[in-house]
Parts: sequence; structure tokens; C-alpha cells
Amino acid sequence: MTKPTVAIVGRPNVGKSTIFNRIVGERISIVEDVAGVTRDRIYSSADWLSHEFNLIDTGGIDISNEPFLEQIRLQAEIAIDEADVIIFLTNGREGVTDADEQVAKILYKTNKPIVLAVNKVDNPDMRDMIYDFYALGFGDPFPISGSHGLGLGDLLDKVAESFPLEGAEEIEEDVIRFSLIGRPNVGKSSLVNAFLGEDRVIVSDVAGTTTDAIDTSYEYEGQKYKIIDTAGMRKKGKVYENMEKYSVLRALKAIDRSDVVLIVLNGEEGIREMDKRIAGFAEDAGKGVMFVVNKWDAVEKDDKTMKKFTTDIRESFLFLDYAPVAFVSAKTKQRVNTLFEKVKLISDNHAFRIQSSVLNEVVEDAVARNPAPTSKGKRLRIYYATQVAVKPPTFVVFVNEPELMHFSYERFLQNRLRESFGFEGTPIRLITRARS
Repeated sequence: MTKPTVAIVGRPNVGKSTIFNRIVGERISIVEDVAGVTRDRIYSSADWLSHEFNLIDTGGIDISNEPFLEQIRLQAEIAIDEADVIIFLTNGREGVTDADEQVAKILYKTNKPIVLAVNKVDNPDMRDMIYDFYALGFGDPFPISGSHGLGLGDLLDKVAESFPLEGAEEIEEDVIRFSLIGRPNVGKSSLVNAFLGEDRVIVSDVAGTTTDAIDTSYEYEGQKYKIIDTAGMRKKGKVYENMEKYSVLRALKAIDRSDVVLIVLNGEEGIREMDKRIAGFAEDAGKGVMFVVNKWDAVEKDDKTMKKFTTDIRESFLFLDYAPVAFVSAKTKQRVNTLFEKVKLISDNHAFRIQSSVLNEVVEDAVARNPAPTSKGKRLRIYYATQVAVKPPTFVVFVNEPELMHFSYERFLQNRLRESFGFEGTPIRLITRARS
């Protein structure tokens, strides 16, 4: 099932990012230390009790060159488009402002659940601040403090009550779900049309003209697929077309619902910073991944061009060294059908489970060939390993002291698993635990 999405909306300076960071917790401070991957901090996974959800901080969606009230309007509309539940955040110390009333007017138009929160109520003596906010018309306001973390539990209880009923989207077991993500105008829609052999998605030369997210079911050689189109932009108009972070947000939602993610690059333009950013999200989400270099028909090439582009990909995306690369042309349909076979292989690898006895033979052999180095006079001892999950394959390795597991040795073990079992196109996760 797709995780529900919650958006935090409000005028500037009410503390949206502080509340976002509080709810998301430590996840937000995890910084990938690889090859210039910038992480957008406007969107993250979060959980409350038994509920997992995605959280959007609309304040991080930069709408420059627009008047103040127009920026607020656009941010609120994005939340209305994307979210299942909206947290309307206000500032208790400043009372109800004209800008709060502007946000309220926009939110009246949606039939989505709205939970009103009054921030900066830092101690119980300040609770009288909240009464003015009943005038906004969204029921009981929840007093909270982002700086002290007060009141967030009650707020999230109310948010979770409003989530759509589970099972709203049934996942069909035998269907492989994949999405095409990438910058606007790399040819995602054209590729979908080439897959389907028909113009099912509107295509034009203006960046960001896909009008809505369209899931398309398709069968190829007996295997059912669902193609999740990222729908670059739902809104028409220059502001939305120029908002990179909005298109990233659309890509993130598609990634969330996919088993396999095809990162589409433009063969004519080469690799851009935004490509790295989007690829980083696919890796973070633990999805199967492959690179698809589109518009290859338009590239002037010799016998070294393909090899050079592949080398550029490997150097730019060090964290995705397991992802295969395909060179295609949506326009001429060159090699497009080979993608289905690769997607199926990656999907199989993503869901692959290894017998414990076989797994431990490989781990023992790896340790025998390359014993773990010592650290401060102590040597890491590996007792046994077990697979605890698929999608992606996740292994727990039981050791004497987890802190002795150095990153480089973990990487060595991952590489041995790849050599033994393939795992092309899928991340694998290793968790180190002390044997109890």
C-alpha cells in the first residue's frame, strides 16, 4: 500500500521546517557522504506509532520571483494537490494574521482533512494564545512547540486519525511496478509511448508538459507490468515548469510506489546535478535501479562513445555501481524492448531470498579469504548471518562488537554477496548486531 502523504502548510516564519525536522527526527540529519548528492529536505519518510507516512515541508519549495501572497498560494495549492492530510501551521505569539486568513481561504476549497496547529506555545501558561485561532474555522487548534517538541504527540494522533483507510491501493502480487524518473524533457513520456506502441501520454518539446500521473498496465511475454509515469508537472504554467523541487516531489511519489526505478538521462546533454539528486532518492528508498540513456539516436558517436558515457555514469553515481546501463532511443524505438527483460531481472533480484545455510557458507568463505582487520587491539568476529527482508534484500550479521564493523569491511561483504548471487540492479542492506 502507498504511504499516506502529510503536508505542512502556513505563511513564512511560523516554524514549518522546525516542525518538519521534529516529526522526521534523526532521519533528517543523515547526510550521504558520496559524490555531491544534494538531498532536498522538503520531503521525507516519517512514522508515528504504527503509521508510516511521507511528510512535505511546503516552505522548502522555493517559488522565487513571485509576490509574497502568490508564493503562499502556490505552496498551499501544491499541498492540496499532493497531500492526504494537511497540517495548517500558525504562530501563537503573533496571533491570527492576514496571511493566515489567506492560507485558510485556499484550504477551505479542499475536501482534504485539515489539522490546525498553533506553534510557539512553549509552556502551559501560554495556552490561552490558541483561542483566537478558532476564528479560522478548522475546529480545535492544537498548541505545540517546535523548539521544545511539546504537543506533537496529540497533533500526530489527530493527523493519523485522518489517514485514508488501509488497503486503498491493493498491490497485485504478480505485477512488476516500475517508474521512469528524471529531469523534465529527458524523454520520459516518449519512452512510455515507445513501450506501449501508442501515444498514451501527451508529449511535447516544452519541458514539463506531462499533465497528470498515469499508471499504465502492460503485459510483455506473459509478465504483467505497471508503468508509473512521474508526470513531471500537473499544473500548467511557467512557475510550475520552473520549480525543480516540485518535479522532484512528483518523482519521489512515483519512486515510493515502484519496485524498480528507471533513471532516464538525456544522451545529448549528459549528466546534470539534478540527475544525481533524483538518483539519490531512488537509492535511499531501497528500490531496484537502472540507468536509461535516452535520445541515443541523436548522439554523434564512434566505437568509444558508449564506453565513455558509461564511465561518466559510474564516476557520477558511485553509490549506484550495481545499476545496469541501457542506451535507447524512444524516437526510433532502438533497444526499448530490451528494457522489460532488465526490469524483470532487477525485480527478481530485488525480491530474492537466500537460504541461511548457503548465505553462511559464502560469509564464512569471505572471512576466511579476508579476515576482518583489528581495531584498537580487537578483531571483529562474525558468528552468522541471516536474511531478514526482501525489497531490498536485507541481512543481519551477528558479531562480537558491532562498532568493530568498519564501513570498508561491510562493503567487502556486500561485494562478496554480489559476486555469489548476482543482485544486479538492487541495493543490499547489511545490519550489524551483537550476538545476544
